[in-house]
Amino acid sequence: MADSNDDLLRKLAHLAARHAELESRLADPQVAGSKEYPGLVREHGRLSRVVEPFSRLVAAQDRHGQAQAMLGDAELAELAREEVAESADLIEQLIEEIKGLIVQGDALADRTAIIEVRAGTGGDEACLFAGDLVRMYHLHAQRRGWRVDMIDVSEGEKGGFKEAVFEIRGVGAYGLMRYESGGHRVQRVPETESQGRVHTSAATVAVLPEAEAVDVDINEDDLVIERKRAGGAGGQHVNKTESAIRVTHKPSGIVVSCQDEKRQGANLDRAMTVLRSRIFEMERAKAAALRAAERKEQVGSGDRSDRIRTYNVPQNRISDHRINYTSYDLDRYLLGHLEDLQQAMIDHAKVALLSTWDGAL
Repeated sequence: MADSNDDLLRKLAHLAARHAELESRLADPQVAGSKEYPGLVREHGRLSRVVEPFSRLVAAQDRHGQAQAMLGDAELAELAREEVAESADLIEQLIEEIKGLIVQGDALADRTAIIEVRAGTGGDEACLFAGDLVRMYHLHAQRRGWRVDMIDVSEGEKGGFKEAVFEIRGVGAYGLMRYESGGHRVQRVPETESQGRVHTSAATVAVLPEAEAVDVDINEDDLVIERKRAGGAGGQHVNKTESAIRVTHKPSGIVVSCQDEKRQGANLDRAMTVLRSRIFEMERAKAAALRAAERKEQVGSGDRSDRIRTYNVPQNRISDHRINYTSYDLDRYLLGHLEDLQQAMIDHAKVALLSTWDGAL
């Protein structure tokens, strides 16, 4: 094995030992009825995804060592050389597989993703672009079998959204959708443009992991809860009941609205989920800023020059500026085919893994 992987292998061995410890604890009847049991089950499942290929890696290393030991035997040398080559390839494949699982296997990866899309610079065209992004994410969620639920929307005057907040629920939802956080820019000819000139518009996307109640402690005295009638489409129900909820968290200044559900209580629950998630992400960002190996992710201001990705419609081009990724099938991406771009982000993250991973999942 290359020396550069030695530290990775040591950390994986530590995870395997922790995995074995968890299996022993989960088999204890006293632990099964304790408060810590659900957390231990989640940690065991998280580690299992990495420990299983690590076990195959250890076996491949053993095969590699045995084959190398046979190279000195004249009768077995040719067979040994084939085995050395095959086992070396397998080891390399397994290491790359494990790196990908580590990048995507943190404690938050499987949480529900709360996505906030807001129109930025560009007026009505920015609202239409925000609507295109929302549709793209909905189609991608359908492709992966994830569930999408709207939380709050503010529609643009000529279509699209000034703001749309929704959640995507499913295995790996936050782990993959978090790569969408940042400023998005579109270059295209608006339908109202008579001279055929290309305009540039922008939108921002924030992707938050859904916070659990144990993650954030909110004092009810710090909340201002307002009840109002829901706006927009919705029929007679919208006009007759005050089901919409607006929650303000006074210490942070965070304001959350929800009007998608028909019942006021359901809207309050959804609003509190978003509030916890925003506070949770804010605290995570503060912690990340204190760690030298990490940088705080910025959503951006919504200005045209502030972007992580550009969508050039005339050229049918999509470019992600974080990883110098370019593809000339933008129309396919807008239909929800984000898999190639997500894999490129994962591969990019794997490159820095050896120097940044602290061995925790």
